[in-house]
Amino acid sequence: MRPQSPAACPPRLLGLLLCLLLQLRAPSSASELPKGKQKALLRQREVVDLYNGMCLQGPVGVPGRDGSPGANGIPGTPGIPGRDGFKGEKGECLRETFEESWTPNYKQCSWSSLNYGIDLGKIAECTFTKMRSNSALRVLFSGSLRLKCRNACCQRWYFTFNGAECSGPLPIEAIIYLDQGSPELNSTINIHRTSSVEGLCEGIGAGLVDIAIWVGTCSDYPKGDASTGWNSVSRIIIEELPK
Repeated sequence: MRPQSPAACPPRLLGLLLCLLLQLRAPSSASELPKGKQKALLRQREVVDLYNGMCLQGPVGVPGRDGSPGANGIPGTPGIPGRDGFKGEKGECLRETFEESWTPNYKQCSWSSLNYGIDLGKIAECTFTKMRSNSALRVLFSGSLRLKCRNACCQRWYFTFNGAECSGPLPIEAIIYLDQGSPELNSTINIHRTSSVEGLCEGIGAGLVDIAIWVGTCSDYPKGDASTGWNSVSRIIIEELPK
């Protein structure tokens, strides 16, 4: 039988032949060989290059570890300054006030039975210590009041502060008016009622303040027979308040 040509060799045998050709040690320089051998070597390399792609690829290797962190680079040069922004809208002006804490300041003067029957003059007095000059005083008188007369009459109960009526803003007062009635009935009317005189007064300086309740006449009316604090408790209450 005729021997088979290399082209007719099985692929497995051809692969072995190629591996043998790869293992051959080539001369260090092709220029040192004769021309015939140089051509044979070139054909050998062409065959190797042709079938080099037929070799199987091996498994993927283990991934390498991260390297050590590099050193910091050279600092960069400063950037170009930014432009000014648009002008904002005008804000509102807010003024904050810091006030000290307010301490209550009040006083009460009371009487079990004044039973004071004067028609004109001071009825009772209570002295108070005002702590601030920019505060207001709240005053209250509570007690029994009575007025009687044969003809029409009017009486006025009011507060004074160190001898003067309140002017900030107005006097603190209360009145009782009794109209003229029949002489028989009018002469016997004698009703005592618990009433109050109350208000706020500003503009009084700090320090001791003498606060008193008085009784007097109404303008353009005659006085009658007045009575204050009959058979009951009467009191003056004074309280300092912030403005």
